[in-house]
Amino acid sequence: MSKIAYVNGAYLPQREAAVNIEDRGYQFGDGIYEVVHVHRGRFIDEDRHLGRLERSLKEIRLPMPMPRAALRLVLLEVLRRNRIAADGLVYMQVSRGVAPRDHAFPKVPVPVSLVVTAKRIPAYPTNLDATAIAAVTHPDLRWARCDIKTINLLPNVLARQAAREAGAAEAILYDEATGMVTECAATSFWIVDAGGTLRTRHLDHAILPGCTRGALIAELEAAGIAYSLEEFSLDEMRAARETFLTSATGFVKPITRIDGTNVADGKVGPVTRRLFEIFTRHVKASAGNVA
Repeated sequence: MSKIAYVNGAYLPQREAAVNIEDRGYQFGDGIYEVVHVHRGRFIDEDRHLGRLERSLKEIRLPMPMPRAALRLVLLEVLRRNRIAADGLVYMQVSRGVAPRDHAFPKVPVPVSLVVTAKRIPAYPTNLDATAIAAVTHPDLRWARCDIKTINLLPNVLARQAAREAGAAEAILYDEATGMVTECAATSFWIVDAGGTLRTRHLDHAILPGCTRGALIAELEAAGIAYSLEEFSLDEMRAARETFLTSATGFVKPITRIDGTNVADGKVGPVTRRLFEIFTRHVKASAGNVA
């Protein structure tokens, strides 16, 4: 069965779907995107993702393409037409629309462009050890507003490619001037430091407000688990007892090797294991299955 995409009001076979060559998303990367995890046919952390979409659009002075309730119906219809009833991802992208190429905004506002696609993904993991990955460190070359989920992702692409060429799955970004870690190329980053404190960087313009990160923090607070929102250095990361990432596509995923060296003993640590269990319960509850 052909995959189905939504493009500006029409549901089309994905191989036939297209945007105008003067779409500002294509010409300038002038747009925003979101990715939402689907488990058992239900959106996980839907309000967080749609809220972040609205915030990112506001930051670059773009309106929502339609009210949130209508957008949700489009997302559900894309899932239905692609027959995704178990685990999947839905991707949405909003650009400033089609206009003659000029860096400044169109003098006469044009309708924004909305594209939505979906795909199946493997079932939610049950064996955490099998998900452990290696990572590399990489200079953070991104722009100054990483809190906006823009489709301008070239530095992220280059960082991920550097990781792949090094035989790793993710790149941990750091500020070359300070040696402080920011986040990963496409995920949020956490450590359990040498003293046993669970840490992730505080939110500001240097990192994206990860929705899975936010959901996990809410679960930590509900469970009374202490954590610290503070930046940390490459040296602190290398001395950490545990490291892991969070994302809508990676959930809670252990990192057991960095730059070819084991993190601690190179095994999944107890804190990461516990947080994976906590987040798994969150996903199942969000999908209507608390077993």
